[in-house]
Amino acid sequence: MEGESSRKVEKSLKQDEIDALFQAARARSKAATQDPRARVEPYSFSRAGQISNEQLRAISLLNDIFARNLTHNLGVWLRSRFRVNLVSAEQMPFNEFMMRIPDLAYVGSVRLEPLRALSVLQLDLALAPPVVDLLLGGEGRTDKVRELTDIEESILTSVAEVICRELSTAWQPVGLSFVFERRQLHTQIARMMPVSEKTLCLSFEIQMPGASGMLNLAFPAVVSNTVLRRLTGDWSRQHRHSAENRQRMQERLKLVKVGASLQLPPIRIQGRDLDALCEGQILRLPLMASRLAELRVAGVPLFEAHPVQMEEQRAAHLARPAASVRT
Repeated sequence: MEGESSRKVEKSLKQDEIDALFQAARARSKAATQDPRARVEPYSFSRAGQISNEQLRAISLLNDIFARNLTHNLGVWLRSRFRVNLVSAEQMPFNEFMMRIPDLAYVGSVRLEPLRALSVLQLDLALAPPVVDLLLGGEGRTDKVRELTDIEESILTSVAEVICRELSTAWQPVGLSFVFERRQLHTQIARMMPVSEKTLCLSFEIQMPGASGMLNLAFPAVVSNTVLRRLTGDWSRQHRHSAENRQRMQERLKLVKVGASLQLPPIRIQGRDLDALCEGQILRLPLMASRLAELRVAGVPLFEAHPVQMEEQRAAHLARPAASVRT
């Protein structure tokens, strides 16, 4: 009986009523999507202070410069193919960063001036054998990962100092310099900063013939906040060159030669006047005798001037700025 009654109801629905039901359903779904309460999401205070997309782009640009410089300079020093790529830039607690450090790794403390804060530099030991072999005159032989000897540690410390020097060059626009202090034992890393401190972590992939590994850097909150503020704040509106570099660029620009001409303004003359031209003839131009020539630089009129002679050379006696400059 119930099935028959439902079939009767279905049959009693007309097409316009079915259309009305579908339109009502669409209206309810549209209202639900437009309701701001439908888009409310729980807020996690642990996500506060995360790197924005704008800050991430600024950090990536800064460290791409560092990666290119390190690729070139270390490649020349090692006389071998050497490539550095920025892999990631993220914020995480320091204890999470420590969990990523392998048991066998080269970890050093780096002092950041003028903040006098400590950061962590970690280099995979898989890169140590080919680097040491190249610097000792070999061909970059690889070997299994093991603890370093005193000589190998001294050589790798030199590499860490080169890395810090290139970081100082790349991070000059934000006013920070990197000073390598010493290698830290695995048990001493936790003392460098509070384990719960949120750090800015940068990861680079280093590729060499037959070997590859990671270079990881962790900066404390005071450093990351300073860097992010300067990258996305005043630094983005300032010149990225030092005063010394700007002065040197200006001095060199003064030596650049640009095209210049002293010429009359464009005029129109009849074709028959051109046809009758011959050597020694004077061509009458439809210009007043008081009309000055124009001194043009790169095609742009700058001054009205008189053509004159200065010793054995032609010269231009500047009278007044051109009309386009005056306006």
